[in-house]
Amino acid sequence: MTEQDLAGAPVAAAERVLEQIGRARAAVSTVIFGQEQAVEQALVTLLAGGHGLLVGVPGLAKTKLVETLGRVLGLDERRVQFTPDLLPADILGSEVLEETADKKRVFRFVKGPIFAQLLMADEINRASPRTQSALLQAMQEYHVSVAGERHDLPRPFHVLATQNPLEQEGTYPLPEAQLDRFLLQIDVDYPDRASERRILLETTGDRIVEARKTLSADDLIAAQRLVRQLPVGDKVVDAILDLVRSARPGEGDAEIAPHVSWGPGPRAAQALMLATRARALLSGRLSPSLDDVAALAAPALRHRMALTFAARAQGRTIAELVDRLVARIG
Repeated sequence: MTEQDLAGAPVAAAERVLEQIGRARAAVSTVIFGQEQAVEQALVTLLAGGHGLLVGVPGLAKTKLVETLGRVLGLDERRVQFTPDLLPADILGSEVLEETADKKRVFRFVKGPIFAQLLMADEINRASPRTQSALLQAMQEYHVSVAGERHDLPRPFHVLATQNPLEQEGTYPLPEAQLDRFLLQIDVDYPDRASERRILLETTGDRIVEARKTLSADDLIAAQRLVRQLPVGDKVVDAILDLVRSARPGEGDAEIAPHVSWGPGPRAAQALMLATRARALLSGRLSPSLDDVAALAAPALRHRMALTFAARAQGRTIAELVDRLVARIG
């Protein structure tokens, strides 16, 4: 399949999507300063139709980024602040008993905040495992079950969760099954000096800048459809397979596998395949390259791997192991 043969996506439609994505990225940059990599990876996550886990210390605009993306992409966005006393019904909704006009009593389902196109799960690791698990079915199957009844979620449906890596007292680490459902782990770092200076000047005055809407939900769905139609070369496919399989214990790379207690499964390869296509489209290209694989390897793998006790004792890190794997791409 060549770029000229994009099924259902003629060149004119592809160019329109590229223009829309460029406008969306520019709109986000009017509000979020100095987080180019985080913004790119968040947009890649949404274009690929996945969910993202934003990890960073407080005050780095993680919440603001999610709110801005919802506005720019024209999505119905809702926020849930995760706390230890949060219950699954606070997210999914619940049935209430009502009395009808003819004096009959019936149950009516009241939808929770999860029935949104973009759900921000703020500090997701502060809720109990029981509440965290309320998102599992929704993130994978795009519907929830309450009292034995299935309720479909709106489309598109995305979860962008935030997590503070510093304060761990009173938190509940996400289980591996839930981590695997996040397409990318997006690490949000401190801005550089120039960007922080701009933040000081533009956010402490009397003028509040808000990003404008540039896309609609239907536009995003069309872009996601185009992402899945982009051709991927054999070299890129092989690089993804080599990268993911080398990071597994037992069968993986001889220098890496002994340090890994559990590694990425096929879902990691699927995530990388979609994410590289989305990054190519975000960069104005209609086919991913090896550079896209290298750029997204860490976000796609770091939450899908764990070190052995011996590796931790030796001071090794997941980032170090992934860098060694990425260095072999080419």
